[in-house]
Amino acid sequence: MIGFDLDGTLLTTEKKLTVHTREVLLEAVRRGIEILPATGRPLSGLPAEVRTFPGVRYAVTSNGARIVEAESQETLYANLMPPDKARELMKIFSEYDTMREIYYDGTGYSDTEKMNNIRHYVSDPAMINYILNSRVAIADIDEKFRQENRPVDKVHALFANLKEREEALERVKKIPGVEVTGALVNNIEVNAEGVNKGEALLRLGEKLGIDREEIAAFGDGANDRAMLQAVGVGVAMANAIPEVKEAAKYMTVSNDEEGVAAFIERYILA
Repeated sequence: MIGFDLDGTLLTTEKKLTVHTREVLLEAVRRGIEILPATGRPLSGLPAEVRTFPGVRYAVTSNGARIVEAESQETLYANLMPPDKARELMKIFSEYDTMREIYYDGTGYSDTEKMNNIRHYVSDPAMINYILNSRVAIADIDEKFRQENRPVDKVHALFANLKEREEALERVKKIPGVEVTGALVNNIEVNAEGVNKGEALLRLGEKLGIDREEIAAFGDGANDRAMLQAVGVGVAMANAIPEVKEAAKYMTVSNDEEGVAAFIERYILA
């Protein structure tokens, strides 16, 4: 089984799936290998070309909070954050200049006002386009949270100020019963305790009769670190952050050099 992060890993900086990478993944599928995205994105944020890719039967979403069937979008496993923990996080994030998001049932929600001002929080055009096309804009995220009053997939915040992010991160780390990570330099992602992509891949592998040693995973960001440590073949991209490279057993070239395809061709399909 091969699990791959999307942003900064399988996809190029422009959020594209290259023709060559498609061909390599198709060959892996032809040889009986399970391939699937393992991402911090909610289900609604999966690109259609990935979710409907031939041979992609499952997806690990929201950093491992959900394992879903790609075609039916049915949830096979979920480990969600209790409302009281989410409430505490929402309050902390509200005290800073942030764009806050809450994920329910594989969909991300954010304030309309913040989304209209997204360039204040995100500068990369491809990331801006992804967020605007995958989130549901609502008038009041706090009111949405009160109305739902149920466990969440993930709480997420994008910070306009990195010093504020560091201060908030220290506060969030003191909250018991949560997993704290991030995929961007200016974000904080929080899940329920025990949630990570690696745990989800191992759980799915057990369901499918695939041993840990037969699972490979690719990643670049902080939310990939546990995944690369958990699986049998953890591969860091050349563009990965230092702690992810340290956690990985192997290295490949960057996402813009088709690093996932290069490693699969040389070491898995050879």
